Amino acid sequence: MSDATRVLVTGSAGRVGSRVARRLLESGHRVTGFDLRSSGIEHPAYREVLGGFDERSAAADAVGGVDAILHLGAFMSWLPADGDRLFRANVEGTRVLLEEAARVKPRRFVFASSGEVYPENVPDYQPIDENHPLKPRSAYGLTKLLGEELVRFFERSSGTPATILRFSHTQDATELLDPESFFSGPRFFLHPKIRQQEGFGNEAAVALLRQADEGREALVLSRNETGRPFQMHITDTRDMVEGILLALDHPAAAGQVYNLGATEPVDFAAALPRMAELTALPLKTIDLPGGGVFYRTSNARIRNELGYEPRWTFDRMIDEAVQARAKRAS
Repeated sequence: MSDATRVLVTGSAGRVGSRVARRLLESGHRVTGFDLRSSGIEHPAYREVLGGFDERSAAADAVGGVDAILHLGAFMSWLPADGDRLFRANVEGTRVLLEEAARVKPRRFVFASSGEVYPENVPDYQPIDENHPLKPRSAYGLTKLLGEELVRFFERSSGTPATILRFSHTQDATELLDPESFFSGPRFFLHPKIRQQEGFGNEAAVALLRQADEGREALVLSRNETGRPFQMHITDTRDMVEGILLALDHPAAAGQVYNLGATEPVDFAAALPRMAELTALPLKTIDLPGGGVFYRTSNARIRNELGYEPRWTFDRMIDEAVQARAKRAS
């Protein structure tokens, strides 16, 4: 929305939201950030509201005077103990924000949903497109599907055009080879993966992972119980930001749903050996119980309708991650 004067960005302290807010400010927009913690952004056209999305007074303050809303903020967890917090932030928080948004009648509302609204690892067909049945298999995916329903009700009842973006898994390239990363640590590194599986209570997986532990950090090539390597979409934050800004600005995006993410999935069988070679870390190949992670999602609709074209391939991300890892070590 090129003529918007003020845009609300929820999740403004997060990896995606903070980058979106900075891009909007660079383009001459005024931005309100809304998050539990400060973004650290200092700009004369930026104001910040601190609080939970389900806090009525904070939500009312955040939407005041805005022309468009990017609801990018959410709580992410796959731990059973976090269920209450998930539904409070992602469902109740979205409901409260939408009710307050309806009072100010913004010109556009963009909602960050997730690919987890699909049954990603047991799809009816692949590649998964926007017409695929919505059958989330995680509590997080369920909260996002409920959020989508709330957004569609808001659109019908308020007349505000809304766009739903079903996010791919998103990473800063610099995180990929950081064992302390919330995502990359347990996805690619042995010790963080052991801790993650312990938190999930997956005793069989923990036992297999511990068998491979020689006392030093290692990379893990995860495969399922039949030996099929994991495959999933991992998208660079910078490409996600471009897609979000297109959804905000492009007239054709109003009322639409798009899968937003990398064009090609990451094949762990190709990526992990390259990561091991570039880092000189040992690589452990481990067949984990269950069907594992294996899916392909289509971003054809957003490419064809909005002109979206992701630029950061996973190989490019790995190259940047190697540089970041070297800097951390120096």
